[in-house]
Amino acid sequence: MIRWLTGLVLVIATGVASATRLPEDFQLKDLFFGEVLYFAFQKNYFNAITRLDTELKQYQAEDEPLLDPLHYNIDQAEFAVGDLEISYRMHRHAAEMLNDIFDSGVDEAIRNEAAYRMAKVYFNKNDPVNALHILERIKGKLPPDVQQKETYLRAQVDIATGRFSEAVTLLQKLKDDPPFKGFASYNLAIALIQNGQEKEGIAQLEQVGLLQDSDDTLKALRDKANLTLGYRMLEKGSPELANQYLSRVRLKGPFSNRALLGAGWVQASLGHYEKSLVPWSLLHDRDITDTSVQEVMLAVPYAYGRLDYYGKAAILYGKAMDNFGYEIDRLTQSITSIRQGKFLTAILDDQSRKDKYWLIHLRDLPDTPETRYLLQLMASHDFQQQLKNYRELAELRINVKNWLKSLDVFEQMIAIRRAYYEPLLPKIEKAFKKLDSRMRLRLAQRDRLDQRLKAMLVSRRPEYLATVDERDAIDRLNRIKLQIESGKLRLNADTQARIDRLRGILDWRIKTEYDKRLTDAYEHLHQLDEYIQRLQKSYQSFVRTRQAATQSYEGYNIAIRQKRTQLQQVQLKLTGIMARQGRMLETMAVNELDKRRARLEEYQVKARFALAESYDRATKKQQDELKQEIESQQKTPESTENKSQQEQPQQDQSQPDSSQQRIEQQ
Repeated sequence: MIRWLTGLVLVIATGVASATRLPEDFQLKDLFFGEVLYFAFQKNYFNAITRLDTELKQYQAEDEPLLDPLHYNIDQAEFAVGDLEISYRMHRHAAEMLNDIFDSGVDEAIRNEAAYRMAKVYFNKNDPVNALHILERIKGKLPPDVQQKETYLRAQVDIATGRFSEAVTLLQKLKDDPPFKGFASYNLAIALIQNGQEKEGIAQLEQVGLLQDSDDTLKALRDKANLTLGYRMLEKGSPELANQYLSRVRLKGPFSNRALLGAGWVQASLGHYEKSLVPWSLLHDRDITDTSVQEVMLAVPYAYGRLDYYGKAAILYGKAMDNFGYEIDRLTQSITSIRQGKFLTAILDDQSRKDKYWLIHLRDLPDTPETRYLLQLMASHDFQQQLKNYRELAELRINVKNWLKSLDVFEQMIAIRRAYYEPLLPKIEKAFKKLDSRMRLRLAQRDRLDQRLKAMLVSRRPEYLATVDERDAIDRLNRIKLQIESGKLRLNADTQARIDRLRGILDWRIKTEYDKRLTDAYEHLHQLDEYIQRLQKSYQSFVRTRQAATQSYEGYNIAIRQKRTQLQQVQLKLTGIMARQGRMLETMAVNELDKRRARLEEYQVKARFALAESYDRATKKQQDELKQEIESQQKTPESTENKSQQEQPQQDQSQPDSSQQRIEQQ
């Protein structure tokens, strides 16, 4: 059964991607280490670390560790501790482990890979300086599948630390490698631009913008490159080129909103306001929480105003004011909800806690004030990291809570064992004492026999090897001799001769068979030793069983109390850390929403002034049109006017003309 389970764990371990590197000739010997690997390959690093720590502590406390099957995999297990800590982002503990590895005789490739993984953790934590220091410690060879990753990480670290020329050199080698298709080229373009080689950087971005691939990630990267180029050309005053790049961005991609906004501004910068309305109108009806949509709500009426459609512009400015006001109210509700703690409750719901893809499925959360802007907030890498830390703290608190419950279960188990064994142990102890006394007696007898036999090797003592019958006969002859000497018994010569003859025969037999009997005695002693060994094994087994029965419920109370106290202290510490982390998340969210609200309030003020200006322009335009119509009527020939007055004098006096009516209506 154990072999089958071990094989199953190994099959699972080798069938998925690994966070812990194992040698090619690795053979799993310890089932508990296999359980550690199982959790590690499931990316459940916390459970893997706790189980591995427990297993290593038990191994190190054993009197004979070579009897533990873990000793076959002890090197991999000890290295896996730091490897798992790196995966769990315990970079401080892992850094200590890394220093020990560099000072030890670990294989160069494994040591360098550990340094690479450590540098990656620091880089992901926005600490490129420490990442650079660790990468500089890598000397010599790396595993083949890590070499390119290490080079790419070096380039990223160089860009983050301002070493753009070094990054360009590294990325030039990687831009054509399939694993980094598109990404190395994009980073190379950024490094070239930052290094002052703008022409080469733009050419590199153009190559990324023309990528043809069905992969969604590369499509998004292509859109990002074209968007970057479009806004770059727009800033440099080349709207035609900007329009060319922005037109390549997909309408349903993650960068479509910014591309539509930029495309509209390109046409506006050329004075083609009618054309700018095409992309802006598409963007105008999208989700109002997006900043590009909010900006375009002012851009669309602006374009209508430049086309002299002041009435349409005024209507759209009014709608924009209403939308901004509604969105400001929603932001205020969200800020209030976040400050009430509902935001933290929403991101720790049971479903997302059980789902390893919780980061992706956050979009499926119900539309409530506390979750309405969550996806927009998570656009920040810092916010994602803080949110991940908070969720891991919450999982750790759950584990501590479950461990405290487990201690209660252990106490119940101990109580059940005590109730079962305590009535039985007195009887067992009584029987054990009898067995122990007999054991001691027989062992003492065996030792005496052994000493006598050893003494007979130096000094012959044939009488010691006489049989029972011979001893009985000798004792009877000695008693007869005593009776004869004391005068109690008188024998004739014939009887005396027979007694002497019998004594002589016994003495002859004992002395002549001495060597053979001594050899047989040693053989019997060895046979006795075999029986004694069996008896001792049974005795030791009984002792261990008795000790196991006693130790199964004794001596745990103090340890459990200590563990409970430690866990309660950890629980209090976790509560405080979670509270601080939660306040940090809430502060980050509130600050971001405050910025959004301030921007919308600014937009609302602009829309209000623009609305008033549009009304003024619309009124002025209408008045100008009326004025032109009146002036055109006044410039008609007087004869025609006089003739009309003569034909209809009464009508002129009773009704004003239509233009006059329109003026009065205005």
